[in-house]
Amino acid sequence: MKKIVTFSIFVMLILTFLTHLEAQEITKKSGYTLSFESNFKELDPQLKKRLIKTFFEVYPKLSKEYNPSTIKEVKFFVDTAYQGVAATADGKVTFSSIWMVKHPEDIDVVTHEVMHIVQDYGRSVGPGWLTEGIADYARYKFGVDNAGAKWSLPALKPDHSYKNSYRITAGFFAWMEKSVKPGMIKTVDASLRDHTYTKDIWTKLTGKDLDALWADYVKNSEV
Repeated sequence: MKKIVTFSIFVMLILTFLTHLEAQEITKKSGYTLSFESNFKELDPQLKKRLIKTFFEVYPKLSKEYNPSTIKEVKFFVDTAYQGVAATADGKVTFSSIWMVKHPEDIDVVTHEVMHIVQDYGRSVGPGWLTEGIADYARYKFGVDNAGAKWSLPALKPDHSYKNSYRITAGFFAWMEKSVKPGMIKTVDASLRDHTYTKDIWTKLTGKDLDALWADYVKNSEV
């Protein structure tokens, strides 16, 4: 009896494993590989195609711009148990099925998340707001359909700060790229990756620290 039970458990594990494999779709293109998995049976096939297409459209561009040594194999997982929007770790992006259903137009969540893979800061020497601000700046610059998602850089408000992260910080960076010194965000990104970043880098690049740059931005925030 014990052998039968053990065998039954073994068979169930094998079936589970095979089912898992069937849910996996691997796409290779231009030297990059995307493994796509989902435990969300109701995932719109067209949305799935858009997620995959967006990856192959933006990831090579982000790699070329910021980190040609970034990993070439990435995993996507649409998860019914995940309660956030999306999260990235160890070359794997987990997307919330709930977010996908409510915001199917937000395809550039891919752009933001795979930028985190490209960033590859490890144990970063920089603040979290900077990491997220750069990722949203990358979405602003390389996004394939921000307009379709009604995603844009926010208008500056009196209570904003460059430390607010995400789109607010990205707007500040877009302004710096246009009005202060083109290419500086790429330089800052590289310093975070090789762990040479300090807050003094802004002064070295522009002659002003972040607070002084923000004060200039407040005076004329047009991007």
